[in-house]
Amino acid sequence: MPTKNDDRLLGAARRLFTHLLEIAGGGVGVELWDGSVLPAGRGDDPLRIAVAAPAAITRLVRRPRAPTLIDLYAEGLLDIRGGTLFDLAAARPAVASREIRRRLDKRLVLSCLLPFLFAKSAPALASLDGGRDASRARGSGKADIAFHYDVSNRFYELFLDPAMVYTCAYFRDWSGDLATAQADKLDMICRKLRLQPGDRLLDIGCGWGALIGHAAEHYGVTALGVTLSAEQAELARTRLAARGLAGRTEVRLVDYREVEGPFDKISSIGMFEHVGIAQHAAYFSKIRELLRPGGVYLHHAITRRGKRTEKAFGAKRAEYEAMTRYIFPGAEVDHIGMTLRNLEGYGFEVHDVEGWREHYGRTTELWARRLIDARDAAIAEVGEAKYRLWVLYLSGVSLAFQRGTLQIFQTVATRRGKGPSGMPPTREDLYR
Repeated sequence: MPTKNDDRLLGAARRLFTHLLEIAGGGVGVELWDGSVLPAGRGDDPLRIAVAAPAAITRLVRRPRAPTLIDLYAEGLLDIRGGTLFDLAAARPAVASREIRRRLDKRLVLSCLLPFLFAKSAPALASLDGGRDASRARGSGKADIAFHYDVSNRFYELFLDPAMVYTCAYFRDWSGDLATAQADKLDMICRKLRLQPGDRLLDIGCGWGALIGHAAEHYGVTALGVTLSAEQAELARTRLAARGLAGRTEVRLVDYREVEGPFDKISSIGMFEHVGIAQHAAYFSKIRELLRPGGVYLHHAITRRGKRTEKAFGAKRAEYEAMTRYIFPGAEVDHIGMTLRNLEGYGFEVHDVEGWREHYGRTTELWARRLIDARDAAIAEVGEAKYRLWVLYLSGVSLAFQRGTLQIFQTVATRRGKGPSGMPPTREDLYR
């Protein structure tokens, strides 16, 4: 039976959200824990934010930060119904946040929130994030890599393409399917690397082996892939052997710093984000050491927009900090200017820089939608909290790329030497 205090909290929530919706407008409603929807009369299944219990508001009042919102969504205390995060983003209020704050009835808001401040609330689940202490140095260690990539091979199969490529696809047509776009990406990388039969290729952070398999099968190279994920390494070896490529490819469960060269070509596709800015000097020095003179290096990595000063760049948005806490412990991204400065400073000649931002926005949206479609199987595999967390992550990252908050670039460089670089005079062949 509802108590008097329950009725008080419900009434306070109704007054609060009615006021907020009147100011913000837009096409989004609010569903409260008693099943009522504000504003009323919105149809059978309107787009709405569902608040499953008073504890959701209590925890937000006590700790109004991005990690609280993420915890509440992962636990199901906050939800999006009648659509997805993409629909919610499209229906955001036309009124600017500053104007909403200006028009708020501060006294009404305070009186509505006060009962929640002193209400009972269950603690957040303890196992959602990577357990990373913010005081630790940046850079992902083996345990951090396992936290993300060893979730479950079966889980990743639910939303990746058949080749299991977990990096940005390359769309020749924005309406193209994911499998084709990933195959085109693998081939584009091989062409940018100028792979030739007999080349020795190193792929740092090889995932499930898609790139080294493609390079060995179609370009006649001998390829080594390295990863810190035990589950990835095991499945990669199995998949490559099934294609008859075991003799031309090798997957090692080893840190790239323990590898010995030289290699003719080196690729780093979606791995650099785990290095950490403090370790950039050691990283680029090692890549140069591993690459033969005149060898080609392809650097494929997410970046953030550069700022006027490095100090300004160091200030990170709450969403970025949340991603590195919950999804990629230890990850840290640079800006493209820092990438190019490091490449030149550590002995490389930069030849080509290509932005793939919109490609990754499309890729991650397709991943998110495929995972949503596989909801029941995903929950059976990893549990509802982790499923919800990954949907939130993939959707949020997609929106960040679509809006330009995040960038991604492919940069081609050679180990610098005197005389000709060995690169062709034009890039016409890449875009045939």
